Amino acid sequence: VISREHIREICRYIYNIQNEDGGWSTHILGPSSMFGSCVNYVTLRILGEELDGNEALYKGRAWILSHGSATASPQWAKIWLSVIGVYDWSGNNPVIPELWSVPHLLPIHPGKFWCFCRMVYMPMAYIYGKKFVGPITPTILALRDELYNKPYSEINWNMARSSCAKEDLVYPPSRMQNIVLACLHKFVEPMLSWWPFNKLRKSALSSLMDHIHYEDENSNYVGLCPINKVLNMICCWIEDPNSYAFKRHLPRIHDFLWISEDGMKAKVYVGCQSWETSLIAQAFCSTKLAKEFAPVLRKAHGFLKAAQVTQNFPTYNSYYRERSKGAWTLSNGENGWPIADTTAEAIKALLLLSKYSPSLVGDPIEEQRLYDAVDCLLSYVNKDGTLSSAECKRTTPWVEILNPSESFRNIIVDYPYVECTSSLVQALILFRNSYPEYRCEEIEECIKKGTLFIEKQQRTDGSWYGTWGVCFTYASFFATKGLVAAGRTYENSVTIRKACSFLLAKQLSSGGWGENYLGCETEDYVDSGSPHVVNSAWAMLALLYAGQVERDPTPMYHAAKELINLQTETGEFPQQETVGNFNSSLYFNYSNYRNLFPIWALGEFHRRLVGNKN
Repeated sequence: VISREHIREICRYIYNIQNEDGGWSTHILGPSSMFGSCVNYVTLRILGEELDGNEALYKGRAWILSHGSATASPQWAKIWLSVIGVYDWSGNNPVIPELWSVPHLLPIHPGKFWCFCRMVYMPMAYIYGKKFVGPITPTILALRDELYNKPYSEINWNMARSSCAKEDLVYPPSRMQNIVLACLHKFVEPMLSWWPFNKLRKSALSSLMDHIHYEDENSNYVGLCPINKVLNMICCWIEDPNSYAFKRHLPRIHDFLWISEDGMKAKVYVGCQSWETSLIAQAFCSTKLAKEFAPVLRKAHGFLKAAQVTQNFPTYNSYYRERSKGAWTLSNGENGWPIADTTAEAIKALLLLSKYSPSLVGDPIEEQRLYDAVDCLLSYVNKDGTLSSAECKRTTPWVEILNPSESFRNIIVDYPYVECTSSLVQALILFRNSYPEYRCEEIEECIKKGTLFIEKQQRTDGSWYGTWGVCFTYASFFATKGLVAAGRTYENSVTIRKACSFLLAKQLSSGGWGENYLGCETEDYVDSGSPHVVNSAWAMLALLYAGQVERDPTPMYHAAKELINLQTETGEFPQQETVGNFNSSLYFNYSNYRNLFPIWALGEFHRRLVGNKN
């Protein structure tokens, strides 16, 4: 599937991101971890890199062995290593497929989990139930020697089952969880291999495969994310290596490969076109440069209209899915997975573009499709008027104790988030202003509850914690913009005043703002010590919406000067540390953030200055 050129560039990337101590991190910003070190080391070896004479591999192996060997890998790494045959399945905590067969009313049913969690653990459960192992090649046999401090045949797999390196242990299992997992491993799993209980396993695996095929067919074989896409592909291989489903999977691998200066890597999602295009359209509208960039906005407008999901998937309730008609996905609509806040931001962009002449930006979206979008968005709203990341919150927070990953926190429940709820509030207010009669009482109630939620989530220092960006400047931008849209001002809201005080206190002497990703993990603001164009733009926008120009524009002049000085001769802004954050666990880049948000901030500042002079 991948050519020699692909292999060369993938290897080059893995070597480029190797840490000085020889290991690899779980994400490229962090310290070495057993997860990152094992999977990257093994990937290099599978792609044909030899240990002899290879200093990078030698250092990588030394890091793994000096930190407990591959037996100290966290759960996800152990499963991958088991699939290729360099880790025994008996060394894994059970991921029993029968859990999917319990009554759906129970809060522990996986159908109630956050969509990213359940769509990853669904194929994991199938693979675990099959105990699948790939071909045992000479390279695999060599890896069995290279990854451990003792001969492979002498490893105590039961002890390895509960072993996890301290570098990877983000979410330690509770004592009760360890007891339950031990019972599943020692009693339940063996029992399910005996007649007649093995019929339960067979039925559970068949049901899971039905769900996997449903996901593949309705996502056009790209899946919700690259993790479940590849796991689903392996499941299709296990079922039938010559199947149509497996053949459909293969060409979609290329959708995730991304070549850049440091080599070829995999994207964390198939794309974020709808999300970024919605924000870019809003940024352009904010600058009042629509006429100058009318062709750009016309194309963006056309894309957003084309990317809307226009139908529900068949029998979606039976597969633990929610309504999709009227929604937008994070990408281009092809994978069919609605994302709640992307839908809200797309609605905002379309409503703003509808204010311009069709001769400039094209015809507005059909009214019925806009109603479909609002209906869909309202269907995702939680009972308390908040918005989660993708679907409604389906289960209670205590179910988080089931989290078996060891490396990731808050993956079981789709919690409500400040950023998402702000997008909801803003979208509904814009829509209400244009269509005041449509579902008016329900929309008014959502706006009220959402606004109160944002206010309640503010910390005593005036900040908000961000889950989908780095970190406090990101959340402050969304929270402030949402509150201002709902009628809060510096004069009538102590929340807004506290937010402004917090941001102004964090402004660097140079005029900008800069955050380190570690703040996402410590949940405290961590100053990077140098300005970041995106953090600076977020903070600047929050202050602008809160009326800083009207009170004292001096901090805004300093911030604008910082952004202007950071702009390059080509007009773009520099790529600095990543500011994308996935659920406070992984960090990555949104490729357009470095340009769209500075443009937005400078445009909004200029517009307000001109407005004040007039």
